[in-house]
Amino acid sequence: MCRFLAYSGEPVFLSDLVCAPTHSLVHQSLHADEGKTETNGDGFGIGWYGERPEPGIYRDISPAWSDENLVNLCGQVRARTFFAHVRASTGTATARANCHPFVYGRHLFMHNGQIGGYHRIKRRLEALIPDTFYDHRRGSTDSEVIFLLALANGLEQDPVGAMARTLETIRGLMKEAGVSEPLRFTALLTDGETLTAYRWACDGRPPSLYFRDGPGGIVVVSEPIDGCREGWRVVPKGGTLRARHGHATVVTGPEAVRSRAA
Repeated sequence: MCRFLAYSGEPVFLSDLVCAPTHSLVHQSLHADEGKTETNGDGFGIGWYGERPEPGIYRDISPAWSDENLVNLCGQVRARTFFAHVRASTGTATARANCHPFVYGRHLFMHNGQIGGYHRIKRRLEALIPDTFYDHRRGSTDSEVIFLLALANGLEQDPVGAMARTLETIRGLMKEAGVSEPLRFTALLTDGETLTAYRWACDGRPPSLYFRDGPGGIVVVSEPIDGCREGWRVVPKGGTLRARHGHATVVTGPEAVRSRAA
């Protein structure tokens, strides 16, 4: 599984969160504590919002721990909202197009998890993506398929409902194909203003997700970047976190993704 980080709030240098902390995302690319694998060396990516409405993006296939360009860029870029991701492939190629975050217009998306038996339903999933969105398909990952399907389901207007409908569709195809492996979905979406974090799995074992909010902004992570859990809150299983301008709300129960994608 992968590791990721998102920030939204007062502008800060990316390096303050991505590189500098004791258990930073760069450190997690080599020594993750709570992931399925300790090493996340199949590429990385960062996406950030500066002076333009659309985000900037930088992705590469080299491991984050060995890329000097990543460290230098993070030390120079200051942003109000940004994503960072280190990848551990779940079966698709190590290629720049498969590195997160994925971008569509103003939106950034990144994912930690997998569609069980993806190779068995890949063609049927891709056939559901309208041409308008399929034209933006660049890689071969299940994560990008989820993003494009959710966009087709109205993600830009309804981030929670659209994602619930998308996961429900995927689960239906998995059941039809007799797939026994789980669908695990911990993901982040932003348009630069509003941040949405999802944590769900059909087997009740979604990847970890934490957040910490304060006067300056909110940080959402796969695992705490300071090496301890004090001060961090867990997004509950089946929960969805919504944040805008640094203020966070966690939604569970009928309004969360889980209620329509069981």
